[in-house]
Amino acid sequence: MPSKKSYTEIPVEKLRWRLDPSTLPFKTTDDLKPLKEIIGQQRGVEAFQFGIGIDRPGYNVFVTGAAGSGRMSTVRKLLQEISKKDNVPDDLCYVNCFKNPESPTLLRLKAGKGASFKKDIRDLVKTLKNEIPKLFESQEYINLKKEVMETYEKKGKGFFKELDQQVKKEGFTLVDVQVGQVKRPEVMPVVDGNPVHIDQLEGMVEKERFPKKEYDKLKEKHASLTEQIDQIFLELRDLQKEVQEKVEAMDRMMFMKHASDLTAPLIKKYKSKPIKKYLEAMLEDMAGNLQQVFAAQAQVQIPGLSPLLPEADRFQPYQVNLLVDNSEQKEPPVIVEDYPTYRNIFGSIERVVDRSGVWRTDFSKIKAGSLIKANGGYLVFNLMDAIVEPGVWKALKRALKSKRLEIETYDPFYLFTTTGLKPDPIDLSLKVVVISDTYLYNLLQHYDEDVKKIFKVRADFDTSMDKNKESIHQFAEFIKMQTDEEKLKPFDRTAVAALVEQAVRMTGRQEKISTSFPAITDLIREADFWASHKDAPAVQEKHINKAVEAKIYRSNMIEEHIQEMIDRGTLMIDVDGEIVGQVNGLSIYALGDYMFGKPSRITASTSMGRAGIINIEREADMSGSTHNKGVFILGGYLRKKFAQDKPLTVSASIAFEQSYGNVDGDSASSTEVYALLSSLSETPIKQGIAVTGSVNQKGEVQAIGGVNQKIEGFYDCCLKKGANKSQGVIIPESNVKDLMLRKDVVEAVKKGQFHVYPVKTIDEGIEILTEKKAGESKADGTYPKGTINYLVNKKLKDLAEGLKSFGDKEEKEEKKAGRGKKRTPKKKKSS
Repeated sequence: MPSKKSYTEIPVEKLRWRLDPSTLPFKTTDDLKPLKEIIGQQRGVEAFQFGIGIDRPGYNVFVTGAAGSGRMSTVRKLLQEISKKDNVPDDLCYVNCFKNPESPTLLRLKAGKGASFKKDIRDLVKTLKNEIPKLFESQEYINLKKEVMETYEKKGKGFFKELDQQVKKEGFTLVDVQVGQVKRPEVMPVVDGNPVHIDQLEGMVEKERFPKKEYDKLKEKHASLTEQIDQIFLELRDLQKEVQEKVEAMDRMMFMKHASDLTAPLIKKYKSKPIKKYLEAMLEDMAGNLQQVFAAQAQVQIPGLSPLLPEADRFQPYQVNLLVDNSEQKEPPVIVEDYPTYRNIFGSIERVVDRSGVWRTDFSKIKAGSLIKANGGYLVFNLMDAIVEPGVWKALKRALKSKRLEIETYDPFYLFTTTGLKPDPIDLSLKVVVISDTYLYNLLQHYDEDVKKIFKVRADFDTSMDKNKESIHQFAEFIKMQTDEEKLKPFDRTAVAALVEQAVRMTGRQEKISTSFPAITDLIREADFWASHKDAPAVQEKHINKAVEAKIYRSNMIEEHIQEMIDRGTLMIDVDGEIVGQVNGLSIYALGDYMFGKPSRITASTSMGRAGIINIEREADMSGSTHNKGVFILGGYLRKKFAQDKPLTVSASIAFEQSYGNVDGDSASSTEVYALLSSLSETPIKQGIAVTGSVNQKGEVQAIGGVNQKIEGFYDCCLKKGANKSQGVIIPESNVKDLMLRKDVVEAVKKGQFHVYPVKTIDEGIEILTEKKAGESKADGTYPKGTINYLVNKKLKDLAEGLKSFGDKEEKEEKKAGRGKKRTPKKKKSS
């Protein structure tokens, strides 16, 4: 039924901001240059550039912003531009520390020299492995060794020649006796021309076959000669040791002479004291272990196992572990760690099972993580991914505070290894960029004092930018950049205008454009798909509309099911007629990737009493804190307006009918006021008008969120249940600049089939809902007769007087009952 009175409506041109395609200075995006700069993030970009540019301790960058605001892509682009101005960092190598193998030595070389050094050392070791055995097989070496050995043999023979003469003189002879694997000369007396063991001679004496007196003399001489032989053997052992030392010294001298000639070019090539020291230590270690290192390598087969387990490579300790190779880098590294586990960020020390089945490790098993690979450059990762990984946050803080990293293995089974390493620490000089949301940033700022020390710069990214001619042109250039990068169809001016309008709608503000470029890029791709589906040469407005509609259709199944329940009467919503104490409020349903609005029936019931305003949702533990606050403010509004000359003695209950989940937000507080005023004034409210808006204690209607979805939700509901040209929505006037309604809703308003009313106060809203004057307060605090406020004030006054009258009557009855009890005589007790 059409309204009898006319109320101010929002002009059609303010319901949706439109971009006229004819104002764009191009036909398609092919006429444009691709976007080069970053748009819409001036604050974040300036902060980021400052944090990267300042070379002082702790100035790492904490990037914050909502997901989908293009934080990661912006950071990548900025770092690619900044990194071109700096130098390439050094290569890092770990080598064996021969004096203390558990503490590998770190070597730094200029970028690209690490791989060369590793190859040179490998070639050096290979050359030594091939040439040293040949050196010890050379005629020169054999002659020298033969000379030493002949001298030894000559001295040895001299000892035994003198002993042999003395033995024969005493009537003894020397006989070689086998003792285990060694032959040893033994003194034996000569009897009847034959050598006889002294023990056999003793047996002959016992049988009286040999004179005892002569035996005693022989025995005495035997002991003396045996002692001399033992002494000679001691001297021979010392002589052998001396010869061995001479041979080893000779071997060492020949090795060092030959090996030094091979290492001299390397020392000259790299001109580094640490490398010279390492090469000298390597040769010293080889020289001290010539037999072990250069002996022929054998294979051992374990019975029952077919594979041969090769012996450990004896030359492995002399290799180089190239930890970081920057040979292919032309600027400082930019590492984006997508999987920030402890191992991936800080590196590890791997382990292997040796031939005896024991876990072992060495310097060659040290592996670099992204923190080391990015040293001298930039490391970027998502903080939420990293902070949930065990040990990562704590180790990161320790490394950034100390500016050095000691590589270790974060592994609960590491206790079972038999060897552990403590490599030289690596000095850190890099910028760490972590990406997170504002909540996590504030949480860490409050609870972790180290964050202020190691992340001194915050780069906060916004989700929108100002809408102006320049930003619209940059937005079109962004579309051109994306179509070029992904080889998509060009966008004509109508498609660009439609996409800009969609970006404005995404912000919920007419004067802003969304900077959620990942979501916008998705729309570009999807619109290209629909254009390709129709074989169109360029993307047009209809393809943008189709992409938006298809995206909504993929996510709005719940919305359709709720509408079906309204259509069939399961959820009771009236969009026509008038009812006392009942208003259609507007609720928002947020499903993560999709948000929509639907009407909710809100009712109020009032009676005499002192209970005040009862929030049924709160009593049922289904009300959020913000909604509770809105109800308390509602009570403040009633007290300020109607309880200045009397107590507010009323019991009023407010309920969201058929609400079975939690209710939060204060956007329904104005709706609840209208329901209460209707109930108190006993004036019916038009059900074809839905309401949204929060209220303060002065009765002013305040802005709310999701205004477009709420209006569209009620419009769709009216279409389904029957439009009558009198239906519409009341919204706060402060939300007018947020309107970006669907084109079909705007068209319906333009034709007078739907209405959108802006209001500043509760009085304005109640007049639209009831078609009665709200009534201005007079000097004496009363309201004009017949107005809503007059009826409400009168009802509250009647309730207060009625409650007082009821209380007085009850008190009189109680007093009367009390006097009656006093006049009643007490019964006497029987004896």
